[in-house]
Amino acid sequence: MQALFNLWLEKNDEVVLSTWRAALLRAVADTGSISAAAERMKVQYRTAWQKINEMETRLGVKLVETQIGGVHGGGAHLTPAARDYLDKFDRFSADVETVVQTKFRETFGRQ
Repeated sequence: MQALFNLWLEKNDEVVLSTWRAALLRAVADTGSISAAAERMKVQYRTAWQKINEMETRLGVKLVETQIGGVHGGGAHLTPAARDYLDKFDRFSADVETVVQTKFRETFGRQ
């Protein structure tokens, strides 16, 4: 038996960041493209774009900068604000994970 949890942050009762959304932002950073990030996350481009747009609107900051076409093709990269949110989310998530696992062991013992 193991303890699992799904973490998300809300603002005004709307999701602004979650484990899945953080993974989407990381996929954009890794691939340099929203469409490639969507493919990696196994969702349609429209879904990925919509989730990014929701996060940006709800947080009130730009998270992904895009470049359209051109000689070298288009692309996307994370803004410093996005990197800061990811760093904070990762630290918070790790701390929550530690508490969850500690409380699980205290309650159920080693399973």
